[in-house]
Amino acid sequence: MLLGSGLSVFAQPKASFDKTMHEFGTILWKNPVTATFKITNKGDKPLVISNVTTSCGCTVTDWTKSPILPGKTGEVSSTFDAKALGRFRKSIGVYCNASDKPVYLSFRGEVTADPKNYTFTHPYQIGAIRLNKEEIEFDDANMGDKPTIELLIANTSDRVYTPVLMHLPPYLSAVATPDKLGRNRTGKIKVTLDTEKLPKLGLTTASVYLSRFPGDKVGEENEIPVSAVLLPDFSRISQQERLNPPAIHLSAKELVMGELADDEKRSQTIIVKNVGKSNLEIRDLQVFNSALGVQLKKRVLKPGATTKMKITAYGHNLRRVKGSPRVLMITNDSNSPKIIINVKVTSKK
Repeated sequence: MLLGSGLSVFAQPKASFDKTMHEFGTILWKNPVTATFKITNKGDKPLVISNVTTSCGCTVTDWTKSPILPGKTGEVSSTFDAKALGRFRKSIGVYCNASDKPVYLSFRGEVTADPKNYTFTHPYQIGAIRLNKEEIEFDDANMGDKPTIELLIANTSDRVYTPVLMHLPPYLSAVATPDKLGRNRTGKIKVTLDTEKLPKLGLTTASVYLSRFPGDKVGEENEIPVSAVLLPDFSRISQQERLNPPAIHLSAKELVMGELADDEKRSQTIIVKNVGKSNLEIRDLQVFNSALGVQLKKRVLKPGATTKMKITAYGHNLRRVKGSPRVLMITNDSNSPKIIINVKVTSKK
């Protein structure tokens, strides 16, 4: 009876948000935008969001209504109507059974009235079409989820444009709204990931291509890299494993390598240490593009053990790849199942 009582006291939900602030940057007047915050239950009991409040009537909230099981992820979103010009900062309060007090999340940006200048709202260009993203990234996906990403598009050509993403892999689908854009009009392509069709745990990468005109072909100019990270499932680990978890520690999570000529390469080393109470497993280790290479001496570390990870940047590949150079690690550390190491390196002009 005493043991059962002790376990009951220990078991509780724990809410962990992927961020507490969302940056919109510059957005267009009368074009509503949505901030989405992912919430992961890192506790031992189902996490229930009971209510989400707003700081003003200019925002509309939504959230995962069903209980979020241990190890699973839900969402809290807030849509801003963008009817007032100028800078804005808004907040929402999330009430859940993991705390007696609400958790406050914020978003900010600036509303502009110029409908023809898409430099700030759609900074990336493919032909006469401008986009708000140069990559499509599905981070922290769990098996069974079907997350979506909105690719905002602006037509700066002098003709009607039909938005189409070509060469979609089997795990992606895309719907354009509206299906035709007039001159200087904006729209979006909603891209949906089916996690059950992903080929493996960890990182899956591909490329899709934005059609610029009817009969367009695929090439580097209209390529959009896609990445999806499928996280391991910790919902079935034992109580003993929860009480004695591994814990990963890195000597650095960002490397600065400067500029590289085409015939140069540069390497740096990161020390990986297990500061937890059980064996740490590096289940997956991948790079997001061919500009980087990575080597790890050990994949399993006992408590207190260390190993070296060597990351190399290749100058001859920097010019040919799109997207940010970075390394992904998938581990059995339930508090850090995914680690991203960013590498700041550019091609020498």
